Amino acid sequence: MSGADARAGFLHRRAIVEAIVLSPWLAIPRPASAHQPQQRGDPHADARAALIAELRAQSQDDSGTARRIDPAVLALLSRVPRHEYVPASERENAYENRPLGIGYGQTISQPYIVALMTTLAAPRAGQSILEIGTGSGYQAAVLAEAKANVHTIEIVEPLAKQAAQRLRRYPNVQARTGDGYYGWKEHAPFDAIVVTAAAASIPPPLVAQLKPGGRMVIPVGSSFFTQTLLLVQKDERGRVRTRQVLPVRFVPLTGGP
Repeated sequence: MSGADARAGFLHRRAIVEAIVLSPWLAIPRPASAHQPQQRGDPHADARAALIAELRAQSQDDSGTARRIDPAVLALLSRVPRHEYVPASERENAYENRPLGIGYGQTISQPYIVALMTTLAAPRAGQSILEIGTGSGYQAAVLAEAKANVHTIEIVEPLAKQAAQRLRRYPNVQARTGDGYYGWKEHAPFDAIVVTAAAASIPPPLVAQLKPGGRMVIPVGSSFFTQTLLLVQKDERGRVRTRQVLPVRFVPLTGGP
């Protein structure tokens, strides 16, 4: 259920959107150097480095806006082999900055969108994070690299099984098949919730499972029109505010009432 469509509708990134000051910046464990030598024998190392450089340049253009990507998040993406989260037929395209098909009518999100949603979710080591729409497992892997405890749900059973196998390398990830509309009550409340499919409206069960002080990142809108990526924040008194970030195109969230 994961994926954003990077077609022309999305690429109107310069449309005026409300700027959000993201404070504090992510407390993500950083490697000794964000430019560590690439692993020897990795045929995808150069392509992955080029993608990170492209995202870094794109983020500099967005400095001071809600679309700015935290450099620490780029370090996370540099450690996740995206080619292992796409079908074999798409591996040569794995490090292009665009969504790719993963079967069953679903996609793996554009790397820019993964980086942006991770920045907005602001994961921290030890936090509990819920992801709705595991897809191939790529977004969950990026969150896991932040040392957060990730709980991820996928409604398409074959995709859920494939992703669970890929994510076995992360002891801090728990994956299951299910209807993400209703969240994962047994592990609630969550410090952050990342939804990787477009809902017609914000699911009330997810709001209820968000901790005071927590953040939810979710695309909302009709599957037939451009949707809007929202940052939903719940303050310490339980009051909820929602801010628009930018227009996007995601596959629809299925399940629910």
